[in-house]
Amino acid sequence: MTQAHQKPTAAKILGITLAALTVTMLTSACVPLVIGGAAATVAIAEDRRTPGTFVDDQSIENSALLRVKSRFGGQVHVNITSYNRHVLVTGEAVTEDVKRGVEAEISTVKGITRIFNEMVVGPQAGVVSVSNDARLTTIVKTRFLDANRFQANHVKVITEAGVVFLFGIVKRSEAEAATQLTSTTSGVLRVVRLFEYLD
Repeated sequence: MTQAHQKPTAAKILGITLAALTVTMLTSACVPLVIGGAAATVAIAEDRRTPGTFVDDQSIENSALLRVKSRFGGQVHVNITSYNRHVLVTGEAVTEDVKRGVEAEISTVKGITRIFNEMVVGPQAGVVSVSNDARLTTIVKTRFLDANRFQANHVKVITEAGVVFLFGIVKRSEAEAATQLTSTTSGVLRVVRLFEYLD
């Protein structure tokens, strides 16, 4: 068989897809994405979001965070996560008015379809709390991998003050497995499901 008739390998197909994605992004209004290494390539390839939505989510997070920090500065500690153009806002605001203002500011970012404002009114989280949340996120993700009941990277895990938020485009059986594994993890106070379902 000549080279002209050989089927392209998966790596070549992925390379072509990523090249096309890069060209599309550079010629559109999207913020450019730097694809750094094999890990990022695999993350895009296995994600259930379209490549365009994956890029849009990064752009939404960056734009929203910039706007909130610019307007509210030290009045908030905020984390913004966009998944399939649904935005989760966590952290702390000094007053209820500031909390509402953060949501109003984020709602001006183009492309968002829904906002979940889970900020609390109160003092900003300390280093110990932030470290504990990062530790819990790692433990939950590790449990997903160890259990091997679904593709672990199909569920995004965000932890704030011991509350674990689960994002993903999943089957209901995957959602149940992820919820069960998360809720039985020591230190998790509550599980909030923000899933979109395939079935």
